[in-house]
Amino acid sequence: MYKYERKKEIIKNCVFIFFILLIAVTSTYYIYHKFQGVRNIDFNSESLAVTYHEESGDKITIKKITPVTDSVGLSSKSYSVSIANNLTEKVPYKVRIVDDLDVISDEDCEDKSIPKEDIRISIKVNKKDNIIYNLDELEDGILLEDELDALDVKNISIRVWIRQDSNLPSGAKMHYHGLIQIIEDEDSIAINQ
Repeated sequence: MYKYERKKEIIKNCVFIFFILLIAVTSTYYIYHKFQGVRNIDFNSESLAVTYHEESGDKITIKKITPVTDSVGLSSKSYSVSIANNLTEKVPYKVRIVDDLDVISDEDCEDKSIPKEDIRISIKVNKKDNIIYNLDELEDGILLEDELDALDVKNISIRVWIRQDSNLPSGAKMHYHGLIQIIEDEDSIAINQ
């Protein structure tokens, strides 16, 4: 009789623990996907689906002057973007950084903008090495020109920082407002859907 009650108690405890674990896993999954969905912002062009993985979407900012080395800049906050080709053929695309004229106009802060020659920017595609530029070196703001294979996805990481040898005073009330644009072919810019 004692063995039967003990076995019954063990089964009851196992079932109880199973349900607790099931509730914990389900709620964790739900919470993760709820916040992931809020953070991801989708843009589309004719053939490309673009997902910005930050709450700021396609906007990039530098809010204060803190000159740093490239190695420190490469460990700063990244702006992550995924580009997916929806076609069964290759699609050429460009990644471009442009000034966010709407924010600059709204905040009337053109005279407080960080000069482009003081801004360093890096781009990393999938697992390849980072490529670093000065923002003023980019022709028409184009950071990358590439092709996306049929039904392929590329993950891009972009970082911006103030170059170490900048003459700007540290902590100055200057800032930078920019946009990351994904351009298909020559003129089709991915837009928020």
